[in-house]
Parts: sequence; structure tokens; C-alpha cells
Amino acid sequence: MRKALSSLNCFTAVADCHLLVSMRRILAPLLLAAFSLPATSAIVPAQTEQLPAVPTVNVATEPASQVVYKSHAIAMHGEPKYPADFKHFDYVNPDAPKGGEIRTAARGTFDSFNRFIAKGTPAGTGSIESLTVSSTDEPFTQYGLLAESIEWPEDRSWVAFTLREEARWHDGMPVTVEDVIFTLETLKTKGHPFYRFYYGSVERAERVGERKVKFVFSEKGNRELPLIVGQLEILPKHYWEDREFDETTLEPPLGSGPYKVSRFEAGRYIIRERVEDYWGKDLPVNVGQNNFDRLRTDFFLDTTVIRQALKSGTIDYRNENQAKAWASAYEVPAVRRGWLQKEQIKHERPTGMQAFVFNMRRQLFQDPLVRQAISYAFDFEWSNPTLFFGQYNRTESYFSNSELASSSLPQDEELEILERYRGRVPDEVFTKTFAAPQTDGQGWPRDNLDKAFRLLSQAGWVVRDLKLVNAETNEQFGFEILLVSPEFERIVLPFKRNLERLGMNIRVRIVDTSQYVDRLRNRDYDMISTGWGQSESPGNEQRDFWGSVAADQAGSRNYTGVKDPVVDELIELVITAPTRESLIQRTRALDRVLLWSHLVVPAWHLQYDRILYWDKFSRPDVTPKRGTSTNYWWYDEAKAAALREARSREARDSRPADSDTPGLTTTVFVFLGLLLVGFFVFRRVMAKPSS
Repeated sequence: MRKALSSLNCFTAVADCHLLVSMRRILAPLLLAAFSLPATSAIVPAQTEQLPAVPTVNVATEPASQVVYKSHAIAMHGEPKYPADFKHFDYVNPDAPKGGEIRTAARGTFDSFNRFIAKGTPAGTGSIESLTVSSTDEPFTQYGLLAESIEWPEDRSWVAFTLREEARWHDGMPVTVEDVIFTLETLKTKGHPFYRFYYGSVERAERVGERKVKFVFSEKGNRELPLIVGQLEILPKHYWEDREFDETTLEPPLGSGPYKVSRFEAGRYIIRERVEDYWGKDLPVNVGQNNFDRLRTDFFLDTTVIRQALKSGTIDYRNENQAKAWASAYEVPAVRRGWLQKEQIKHERPTGMQAFVFNMRRQLFQDPLVRQAISYAFDFEWSNPTLFFGQYNRTESYFSNSELASSSLPQDEELEILERYRGRVPDEVFTKTFAAPQTDGQGWPRDNLDKAFRLLSQAGWVVRDLKLVNAETNEQFGFEILLVSPEFERIVLPFKRNLERLGMNIRVRIVDTSQYVDRLRNRDYDMISTGWGQSESPGNEQRDFWGSVAADQAGSRNYTGVKDPVVDELIELVITAPTRESLIQRTRALDRVLLWSHLVVPAWHLQYDRILYWDKFSRPDVTPKRGTSTNYWWYDEAKAAALREARSREARDSRPADSDTPGLTTTVFVFLGLLLVGFFVFRRVMAKPSS
């Protein structure tokens, strides 16, 4: 479920980088291609069994021929890569030492530890666990965490989880079936509105054994539902029963995970410490991970300050999200000497769509010709070398950097699907390959602006007195671009200039995080810069992104307000795709229709991660295609000692040779200078005539 959860609070437009939206099912938050499976990892009869009859379950409606599977893991399509007796994931170091601290920074603030409600600006505690966790070297497979086994029928109309007997909350109480049922009911009734939408197809959860809970779905054939239910983060019923769940809190809630909050100061920092007696530390899904004793996060209101904190050694690690800073902000001795490592790590995860997003709930943007015209005003070919140092690629798919992205013209199953909607989707879906408008990169996109004028003219807009106005009402075309990052203003201003060349009245407004989140929740914006992260296995979250129901739902990520029955049907086809190949074809069809609907002005994406870290950590030899994660890193005492010695030696060498205090010569010069100043002051006083 964190596939969706991490986007809940990620309303911030990130400086000139692609928006990385971590999601549990894509988590680390990164995605990877499936590997072929050894025969022993398949769900074979030895690992597959009929679900035994349980008196508390009504199985009368279960088809007699329905096969029920039981396994340690469940895959979206195909079978899990790792067998039931696997020892650890391939991309971790099982012998990684425990210890040390890693210090990171976050931009913004926090005033709550309850991230499950639509109030406040929350921070996580690192202590909330889910029933299952995903691997990062498969498209979408969930392995048991709180749950030791998973059961489901062929039609995936329900799923059952058996909890681990050893699973414990930090207060020593066991994790129970009642906790699981309480979590689902509480989140759907008191949690963020997102949960009611995301788990809308979960009809009920019920106890079917001492440690077994069953989720019954209101639909069949939705292959993803058992997996996203497994991502449900479980809350302790006994802790929340006498507390107000739907209120913000600065009391770190009780959890069961590898870390818990030890110290914090609201809005300034959080220190999470590893739980020494953590119940799940030896589970195969945890081996080689959670290696640091302490995780410290400091909060800053400005990313420039964060960079200074990194360069000074106040923080240890940063994933740089601004091209300009990457190119020019780290020309410092620490980098040149190798103390502060600066690396680009290529990844193969889907980068989704970052874009300038139209709010089509506004009358101004309801005409697709208008939206298309505005897209001609963004000059990426000038912006990329001038503002981004040539680091980015133009985004031309909602599933960019993946096999899910549409390309060329539709064919095979994709074409067969789209033919059903001919006449209900733009004709270009069948006749043109989508490509974002291009310029010559000179900074004056005259030809593109001419094309924009023609489209605007078709939509009923004309130029009068150097202003673009409605031909009937004479009202000038104008809108506001809402930002939360001051750094993003330099990116938007050239776009604004080109729009003003069309005669538009464009306002750029920067607000703080709280205002921005509130305005997003209330749909109080014309245009924003944001994005949608994607996984290698799209599914139910697409309803939240583009679904008609989500368009009117507060807190959904349907930022554009799109309401299109064709899009709704394509989403359902994606969700019910029976095979991986079918999923790819159906996703491409959805992608193509979204692109030609001109819901956004596509921005850019990055095909590698830009990281900086002080050279006192090590990481596994294997880097997943989704990219690295500090969750697999560890504190390297030998490196840390060498770094301390090098920095101490540098400090000693930079001091005066004779002492740590100012030398005699300096003292003498200071004294003589003060004496001279005093002499001139005395002369002026004596020369002043008496009254």
C-alpha cells in the first residue's frame, strides 16, 4: 500500500527533477524487472494446498472446483522469485554489521506523527509494519512480514493471512487478528479519504482462526487486491482505543517495526533508534537491512541550507534533486578530496510523469485545444541546457523509462482494445505517435507560439490590444501557477514569459507547505507542477490518478479532474489484466489516451539517481535496477576512522605553526591599529572650538 501512501504527503513540486514517488509495492521505492524463476521457487503442490474448512467461514458460495493456493509470497503475475526457504534478498549483504548513525535532511517541517489522516504535516516514525513487503528485483511480489503465510483462490476474490506468532508491538503485546480488523475499519472510517477509495473493494475483514484473518472483496478477477491488502500497515488496537485517531499528535504512536522515535523537536529534527529486541530482525525479508543504530532527520525550510549542512558534515547523505546544484554547488574541497562522495547511479525504474498540471475543473481549461496550445509555450530544448545543464530527458509517457510506455502506433492487443473506443478518443490515438512540442532551443519559440495562436483561435480566443481575450466576453485569458518550492520559480518564469507573449495574464505564486497542501486538498489551484510515480505493475492506484470517482474526492491524486468513461474502462482493463504481457498492452493503451487528452504539459525525467554522502558508509555489491537505498547500507567503521583522521589532519595543518592562539605579530598590529585610531579621535576632539 505504500505504493500509494508515500504520494499522500508528497504534494511538493520538486525543483527541476523528476518526481520520485515511493510506494510500498514499488518500494524501496524503486522498481525492477522480473527474473526467471528456479523450479524450486514455483508454487508447486508441495507449497500449494486446499484451504482447510474453518467453521467460522461461510464457504458455501465458493465454487467446488476453485483451487486455493497457500504460499509464503504472492506475485501479481507469474510466481515469486524467492522460494519459501530463501535466506535473504539478492541485493543485500547478509553480513552487514549493525551500528553507527546516518544523518539526513528533509525540506519543510512536521507537526504530527499521525500520517494516516488528512490533518497536519506529518512525519513517519519508522515503526509501522505491514502484513507483507515487496522485493525490489521483481515487478510486484509481496513476501510475508507480519504474516507468515498467504492464501487466495484462483479468482482472487479474497485473501487470508496467518500472522506470525512471534510478531510483537514495542510494548511486548502480540500483533493480533483484532489489530488487523481494527486497522482496516479505522482507516476506512476515520483515516485519510484516500483509504476509503483505495480499499473500497474490500467488503470486510473477518477472523477465521486464532492467527488468521480473511479479507473478502466485492469484485473478482482483480489480481492486485490481495497484494495491496498485504501492504496494509497494521495499527495496535489496544493503543488507539483510548486515543482520538482522527486528530494530530506529537506522541509517537506505538509500532512494531525495527525503529522507534527516541527524541525529537517538532519541526526541527527526529531521531529514530533501532529496536534491539525487534521481533523480526532475523526474518529473511529483513536480513541485511535496518543496519544503522540511529537515523537522524533534520528539517530545513530551504534546500540551500540543506546543501550547506551536507558540505559542512552536519548531515551525511543527500539525494540531489536539482540539476543546477548538482552541476555547480559541490565544487568544494571535501568532494575533490573524496571525503564527500558524489555519484550518479543509473536506474531502470519507471519515472512516471512530472508535469505542469491543468485543473480541468476550471472552465478555462476544459477545452483540449486550449491545453494543447499552452503546451507549445514550454521550451524544453532551451530549458534543458540553459537551466538543467543538459541532464534531463523530455517525458513523453505517463509510464516513462519503462516497457509500459506507449510508442510508435498501436498494434496487436493494444490496437484491438483501442478500436472499441474509436470515435470516443482523439483520432491522433490511431494516426500519430505522441511527441511533446519541440523548438530549436534558441529561447524564442516563434513557430510554436504561432501554432499555439492557431489552436487558441479555434477555441474562441483572439488578440485585442495585445491581450488574448475571449472573442465573445472580451475577458483576458489568465491563470495562476501555484508553487511550493522557491527554487522552481526560475524554471517557471521562462514558461510564463512565453505565455505572456501569447497575450495571457500569468501569475506565479509561491506558498508554504501547509498552504500548498490545503489548496491541493481543496482543488484551489489553476495549474501546479507535480507528478505521478508509477510502478512496474500498474493497478488500482490508477483509479486514484485518473478515475471519474476520484475527480470529486477530496485528497485523491486526480489533480487534473479528468472524468472520462473511456479512461475509466481502460483503468479496469489494466487492473484485471490476466498476464504480464496483457498488462503491458493495456497500460500502453491507457497511456496513449491520456497523452492525447492533453491533461498536462509534460516536463522531464532523470534516468539516474544523483547522490552525495560522506565516505563512512558501505553498500552491497549488487545494486537493484530500481536504484540503491540506504536501507541496505551500513556504517563502515574503518572508513569512518579514516575520514576522521583525514579531516583532523587537515584541521591541524591549517592552524598556525606555533600555537592555537593569534601570534605575537598579529597582536602587535591590532594594538598599534587601535592606538592610531585613538590618536586621530583625540586630535579631532582637541581641535574642536569651544562654545
